[in-house]
Amino acid sequence: MPRSLNVAVLFLAVLQCMQSACGQVSAATPALPVFEDITNKVGINFKHEASLTSQKYLIESMGPGVALFDYDDDGCLDIFVVNGAYIADPMPQGALPDKRDPKYRDRLYHQKRDGTFEDVTVKAGLAGYEYGMGVAVGDYDNDGFADLYVTGYPRNRLYHNNGDGTFLDVTDAAGVAASGWSVSATFVDYNNDGHLDLFVTRYLDWSFDDNIFCGERRPGYRAYCHPNSFPPATNFLFRNDGNGKFTDVSKQSGIAVTGGKSLGVALNDYDHDGQIDIFVANDSVREFLLHNRGNGTFEEVGVHSGTAVDEDGNVFAGMGIDFADYDNDCRADIVISDLANQMYALYHNEGDGTFAYATNTSGLGRITMLNSGWGLRFVDYDNDGWKDLLVGQGHVLDTIELTQPNLQYRQTLLLARNTGKGFLDVSSQSGELFKQRWSARGLAVGDIDNDGNMDVVVATNDGLLYVVRNKGSSTNHWVSLTLVGTRSNRDGIGAQVRVISPSGRQQCATVTTSSSYASASDKRIHFGLGPEQSAQSIEIRWPSGTIQKLKDVKSGQSLVVTEPR
Repeated sequence: MPRSLNVAVLFLAVLQCMQSACGQVSAATPALPVFEDITNKVGINFKHEASLTSQKYLIESMGPGVALFDYDDDGCLDIFVVNGAYIADPMPQGALPDKRDPKYRDRLYHQKRDGTFEDVTVKAGLAGYEYGMGVAVGDYDNDGFADLYVTGYPRNRLYHNNGDGTFLDVTDAAGVAASGWSVSATFVDYNNDGHLDLFVTRYLDWSFDDNIFCGERRPGYRAYCHPNSFPPATNFLFRNDGNGKFTDVSKQSGIAVTGGKSLGVALNDYDHDGQIDIFVANDSVREFLLHNRGNGTFEEVGVHSGTAVDEDGNVFAGMGIDFADYDNDCRADIVISDLANQMYALYHNEGDGTFAYATNTSGLGRITMLNSGWGLRFVDYDNDGWKDLLVGQGHVLDTIELTQPNLQYRQTLLLARNTGKGFLDVSSQSGELFKQRWSARGLAVGDIDNDGNMDVVVATNDGLLYVVRNKGSSTNHWVSLTLVGTRSNRDGIGAQVRVISPSGRQQCATVTTSSSYASASDKRIHFGLGPEQSAQSIEIRWPSGTIQKLKDVKSGQSLVVTEPR
């Protein structure tokens, strides 16, 4: 039975780091925060190698993902970014991508105490093997160190964090290699047994040998094929058996739904039944909402819930996804990015198992009609207590301007500010960075310098990795939480957190490292408090069913909260 407890809260060791390390810079900031590109300043020099060819192999256009996580538990976020591999032009029959050249290595960047980063890829054992797509982060064996799952083609890799700065490839021993073309993944304790399971999206039944010609047969007009040109692939669910091994339960759990062409994935308990549900963004077929029945099986309820298509009944190119409460009614809503002329899809949770298509009523439709989005996250960038929307953008077709001159291949980031009544595009007011045009793909958020303002890392296709600092608000307050499970999984993934301010305003969030596109964000839960200098109460509903309550929590703190045994 759930139990209410008032417990002592331990201050995160990172509080010392906040004052003197992790790259914090004190400076006056305007009322509306501005972002700055600090990539060069912090020593990041990464170029994604898509290995572009004249053959227009579809896989060239889809990566990469990126992760923000603290792999060595020193209180400062580190960065992992996925890379491609060499592709011949054309690929010989039966050949696979080649990652041996160092320029194709995946990269792990360790954040030093002065806020700069160092490349520790080789030392860590994370150079990689496949043509990489995405990354998931989670402590699957509850040893206190974050592990990595890297997706790609033609298989995936699980890396166990040894706790000494190195990782060990345990894919085959764990039984989670999967097969084919995987894109996103998430660690999730779907059966609430205290062990993180693994959900993996797969895109298409595709190979280099089956590549076809798309576009026009004149120089420069060959294009990447539409996903309709290839059959779909089913997704994977691997159950964690608690002994370092996983069991493929995709079929018996019901998640091997046919007809999906899956890219992004996110999780939340949308109906508050204590079971974590999974939403999958599908490309140009109906979207999937996988309702957790609580008996080890899922039911796909996209059509019934109103989230399978847009308000006109049309499918769209679902790519990035977030599954979070944007309007502070403590019900999980859904946002999905897609291609230009489709508008990003926003679904408002009505509280009765159904969702309302809120793209136009929220103002998001007008903002995004000509945009093409990938990684995105609801994030309270100005700490005013409302979750805003940050999106990495860029069209999938590098020839789009030849055939549709009103659209662009490289696009700016989008920052849509949540006013509490709708979304406003404040990109042009948020720094020179928002004038830069990228072919963005993966996007991860987290407080990189531990100053209480949410920062972002953006990975671009065949382009650079960008580290973007939020210079913050001078007036609004915040609080963040790191959850440590005991009966629940150690990361607390799936825990529901409710914050009530002295004014009575509530906010809710779910612990997760997933959402976005092929990426993993900081596992810490972050709440903006606006002008209020404390949280009157914080309630945590752990996956185990335990209810834990904190009272009168002062702002400006990053706290560690341990689940009562």
